[in-house]
This record gives sequence, structure tokens and C-alpha cells, in this order.
Amino acid sequence: MTPARHLFLELFVAAAIPASAWAQAGIQYDKIEIKTDKVAPNLYMLSGSEGVDPGHPDGAGGRIGVLAGPDGIFMVDSQYLQIGDKVLAAVRRIDPGPIRFLVNTHIHGDHTAGNATFAKLGAVLLAREELREGMVRQPATAATAATSATLATGPARDPARLPVVTYGMGDPVRFRMNGETVELIPVRAAHTGGDTMVRFVNADVIMIGDFYRNFGYPFIDINNGGSLKGALEGLELTMKIAGPNTRLIPGHGTYINRTDIIPYRDMILGVQAKVQQLIAQGKTLQEVLAAKVTTPYDAKVPGGLLPAGAAGTSADRFVSMVYSQLKGGQ
Repeated sequence: MTPARHLFLELFVAAAIPASAWAQAGIQYDKIEIKTDKVAPNLYMLSGSEGVDPGHPDGAGGRIGVLAGPDGIFMVDSQYLQIGDKVLAAVRRIDPGPIRFLVNTHIHGDHTAGNATFAKLGAVLLAREELREGMVRQPATAATAATSATLATGPARDPARLPVVTYGMGDPVRFRMNGETVELIPVRAAHTGGDTMVRFVNADVIMIGDFYRNFGYPFIDINNGGSLKGALEGLELTMKIAGPNTRLIPGHGTYINRTDIIPYRDMILGVQAKVQQLIAQGKTLQEVLAAKVTTPYDAKVPGGLLPAGAAGTSADRFVSMVYSQLKGGQ
């Protein structure tokens, strides 16, 4: 069986499982294996297994970037705390050298919960100031917003998990190591209020985080400072920065190039326009959801009709977010 066919069957089974069953099953950490993909001579991407993470059936947790070489290791994101030993083992298979820096693309636990594992090995943690502030405010268990699969962080109060170097909007923060220039590019209030894109200039690769996703509809985390307007601005910024051959690597899902963003952006604008029209007609949120405004796009969005926690399907969650943002004048 081909890998693509295997993934299709797993996602088909996932679609047949009701949301309640997913909630009971939770993340099967013991079944997560870390896959390694070499995307440039010294740049690697790590991702988790399919079909074992209810929030991300296309691949457990968030993608990790690893830049390796004689100057030490630069990491992007840290995955779930519960699989820290597996992630570390995967990094060590790439390079046994010191892990010097780790940057977080955004606050969600599938990207930050493993921070302490690497900080305790000497890695300097970097992120947007807004991300650090959000982590400081997190309750002891940060699985109260959105879905536990997305935000689960384990012992959220471990101070070692917190970034120690922070930055705001403005020019990129640049690192020069291992023959590469790494740019940390702040993005204004998109998926969350503290997003960062990470550009590897010489490799012509940009890790774009989660304001783009090609499994399910967009998830804009309003509770953590995300915004519809910012997500659209982030997409435009990505297309501006990327060249024709730049490999864009989302926090989840398949790699893309800048032309792939165009239909994604247009889908967001199309849904936004339809929701705005229904709001102008005085429709309630339930009436807007009942109108199934994503129908023209559902066949083109893998996982768009899968459960997404209490919000219903991924499509319902997206439409609810758009409605909330437009009603709030944002």
C-alpha cells in the first residue's frame, strides 16, 4: 500500500469516528512516532504519526524544524511534552551536538509544550513577547480553550518552558549559523497574537506556522489574540516574502509554494463575504451555520467536515470565528 493510500484510509476512518469518541480516546502519545524529512543539506523537518491525535489526524502535533551543523542546533517548535524523549532521540539521530536555540511559532501546546525538555539541555528559548505573556497567564492545565488536542500542555507551570528572549513587531530577528541565515519574522495577530514565521534564507524555506493549514478549515484562535484580518495579512506577507521556488512548510500538513496560498486566501474571502451578507440580513450565528456557507469549498478542503471539538466540524468552527470577528467589527 502506498503512503498516500495508507494516509487516506486512516483519515477516512477518522472521519467516521464521532467527536465524543475522539474526546474519550484522546491523544495516543505512546503510538506517536517521529518521522524525519531532509529538506536541505543541513535542514530537517520532524512530524508525528497520522491517525493518533484527534486534533491533528493528518500528523500528531506540530511540525518541528531542525537546523544542524558545527555551530550547534537551531530548533523550531518542540511538540508535546509527553513525547519529548522521542523528539530528542530524533534530533540526536540528525546531530549529537548542542541544542543552542529553540523558537516557538505560536503558543499552542502542540508547538510549545516540549519547551522545557530542550531548555533543560541548555537551549535558549525565543518567541514573541505576546507568546510569553500568554504562557505566563495559562492556567495549571491549559486545555480549557478550543480543543484539548490543540492546546494540551501538560504541567503548564514549569518555568523552564517560558521563552527567555522575546521580541515584538518590526524587523526580523536574524541568526547566522551553520552557513545559514535564519530570520524570525513576526506576523501581526493571525493564528494567534504571537505568531512568527521562520525563514531559512539560503535553503529557500519558510516555516509559516499555523495561519495556513491544508487539512481542515483555518483555525484562528481569538482567545489567544488571533484575528481574521491578521490571518489574511499574514498570507499576503508570506506571498510577498516567498520567491517562486520557496518551499513553504506549514505547522501541519503538506508543503506548499506561494501560488497555493491564492485559492486558500480566496476561500477565506469568499466565506467572509457570504457571512457578512447574512449578518447584514440580520441572521443569527445558528442561522449562518445552517446556511452551510462553506459548501462550495468542502470537497476541496480535506478534513473540513471532521469534528473539531465542541464547535462542531472544522467548517463550523471557522464560520463561527468569521461571524464573531465580523460582528465585532474586526
